[in-house]
Amino acid sequence: MHCPYCSGETKVVDKRDGEDSTRRRRECISCEKRFTTYERPNLNLNVVKKDGRREAYSRDKLKAGILRACEKRPISIDTIDAAVDRIEKAVWDTDEVTSTEIGERVMAELKTMDKIAYIRFASVYREFDDPVAFEREVRLLRS
Repeated sequence: MHCPYCSGETKVVDKRDGEDSTRRRRECISCEKRFTTYERPNLNLNVVKKDGRREAYSRDKLKAGILRACEKRPISIDTIDAAVDRIEKAVWDTDEVTSTEIGERVMAELKTMDKIAYIRFASVYREFDDPVAFEREVRLLRS
């Protein structure tokens, strides 16, 4: 692994195995800066969109959607990564998953994580087009 700062060689100074990933803390031999890398299995998974199209699953796209909902909320990146890990683990053994199933799993994660993030995500995912739909979702969340 090359240093992202100076392209020098690096060494591993700490390694921790997680449930579904390996975390490595690395240090550059040249510039002595430290950085972290994560190793995860690559999912060969297709997402079936609402219109029937298929596209390759992207962890980055899933995480970006959750991050957008959680913007300016007191939620750590570790909490978000753990949610993404749980969603991935739930669909691990399949070749295809619908975007609807992923969306519902994100909704379930956000509902327990942060109510405001849940409403933000719901407003886009469920395509609220008027305040009544928004109010209905808030009422459901409160009950």
